[in-house]
Amino acid sequence: MKRPQHILAYRFSALGDVAMTVPVLKCLTEQNSGLRVDMVSRPFFAPLFKDLPGIAFTGADLKTAYKGFSGLNRLYADLRRLRPDAVADLHDVLRTKWLDFRFRLAGIPVSVIDKGRAEKRRLIRRGALASAPLRSTHERYADVFRRWGFRVDLSRYVPPVPRLHRDTELFLRMFEGAKKIGMAPLARHVGKQYPLGGTKEVLESLLRKRDDTVFFLFGAPDEKKLLDGLVTDPERVFNLAGMFDFERELEIISRLQLMWAMDSGNGHLAAVYGVPVFTVWGITHPFAGFAPLGQDERMRVMPDLNRYPKIPCSVYGNKICKGYEAFWDSLAPERVGEKLGHILRHLDSF
Repeated sequence: MKRPQHILAYRFSALGDVAMTVPVLKCLTEQNSGLRVDMVSRPFFAPLFKDLPGIAFTGADLKTAYKGFSGLNRLYADLRRLRPDAVADLHDVLRTKWLDFRFRLAGIPVSVIDKGRAEKRRLIRRGALASAPLRSTHERYADVFRRWGFRVDLSRYVPPVPRLHRDTELFLRMFEGAKKIGMAPLARHVGKQYPLGGTKEVLESLLRKRDDTVFFLFGAPDEKKLLDGLVTDPERVFNLAGMFDFERELEIISRLQLMWAMDSGNGHLAAVYGVPVFTVWGITHPFAGFAPLGQDERMRVMPDLNRYPKIPCSVYGNKICKGYEAFWDSLAPERVGEKLGHILRHLDSF
């Protein structure tokens, strides 16, 4: 078929998965002249796509305006008015399958992500030690567009540099001359969240050894009280949860020297802006394809796989293998702190 010139793409959740579409779509529109993309996702994610060339964002709230089956049909009708030549389903769940069906009935071609579900099940059965890395989610997104003959070379990705709002600029100006390190120590599932007591030990060790560094804590507004427990030095550790809106948080993240994250969304947000990402892995594993874009393997730390060879126990971190309840014990704060301290000393080489 003739290559489309106007593509409608959708991915509705979650934060990290949506963030991973940004480098792919940016490379797609920059490497294929004349192409337009309408990206559809939750309205909250709009700042991720702001000012990206060739990409227009459409917010669609599936919990309110487009709730339920009738809401999906309304969404289809509204999206049809955008008059796309083709549809890219970057989600492949029940809701998007229905949208795909409606577009195909209308004669509009649809390309759907191959999530590699069978491969991921085999990875979980065998464990990472007995497996090879699977195709990354970024490449799986890119494959959706490559099927139409588009070039998507992620090695040529140039991170965007968001313009700062005045209040963000004034905030960051207070820390001129200091290394700014982001910390996103929380995760949706316990299998991906390093114990906060250990996080606090690592942070206190870094505060003692690095007087040129400030730390910004990132989390949702309802996680503010939990993160407050990590603020042992209020002159150098700042809890930003609930302080800024999402757009301003992204502006701050884009100016960090490093982001410390779990296998969760904030690591992918930092990678969007080319910020080096240090990840702490738990019951999941980067072989499943969810590592931040371009992450150096030396920027990761994970439990002892010789002691816990069944890792990954799940792709999402919502299941811990029987007998693995103490798996975090193999990732002592001293080990995490030593690794992170080395990275901070040699950050320019990563």
